[in-house]
Amino acid sequence: MSRIEEIGLVCHGGAGHSAKDQPGVERAADVGFQILDAGGSALHAVIESIVVMEDDPKLNAGTGGRIRSDGSVQLDASVATSDGRFGAVMCIEEIPNPVRVAADLLDLEVNILAGSGALKFAKERGHPTQDVVGSVQPLATDTVGAVARDVDGRLAVASSTGGCSGRPTGRIGDTALIGAGLWCDAHVAIAATGIGEAITLELLSFRVAAEVQGTNLDSALQMGLDRFDSSVEVGLIGISISGPGLGRANTKMPWTSR
Repeated sequence: MSRIEEIGLVCHGGAGHSAKDQPGVERAADVGFQILDAGGSALHAVIESIVVMEDDPKLNAGTGGRIRSDGSVQLDASVATSDGRFGAVMCIEEIPNPVRVAADLLDLEVNILAGSGALKFAKERGHPTQDVVGSVQPLATDTVGAVARDVDGRLAVASSTGGCSGRPTGRIGDTALIGAGLWCDAHVAIAATGIGEAITLELLSFRVAAEVQGTNLDSALQMGLDRFDSSVEVGLIGISISGPGLGRANTKMPWTSR
């Protein structure tokens, strides 16, 4: 099997986005795939793919984060790997690339930090701070995400979100919650996007990952979507230990695979 057949990556730009946002997702996938093609790790690939999308003001993450009811911009991000590591930050402010802060938690005893504690940790780790103005777009219920498989068969997933417009300060959706917004084990990596509260209550990413054990990835992703009424916007991407990565949604969702 060639390296191109062994490696793989999928990125999404969030459920509810239209095709006009696709170029940013394509750029993210190109960056991640270049890392994989050079022999880099799945973890490195998903982090750098997410950074590209966090830096894209058209997407709801990082600089494009949505504005809360009090005018603040609070961001969530998470990272998980197939060797059982997980890191997440919730409701962090002044950090345009929260996925990098989440990744710094992967090898620590504490794997989730929120609010002022997350910001303090980010500053101690030397992450640059700046005022994240956020997006003036009126509504958003989505995230950005990436899953990858490297040449050594390792899997990784990362997600980042700017939350929902007008939601209360401190609101947390599914993005930073392991099992809900993302899941990664030795067999598969999954990332979800859409209505965060609905995804959380279904523990969606874990359920889809468990389904992959007994069926193929495409069927498992569809099973996940079938758990929701069509009025609830939901999207999923995934990659397993073999075969191409895939994306499925019951609404518009820019996604691309390499």
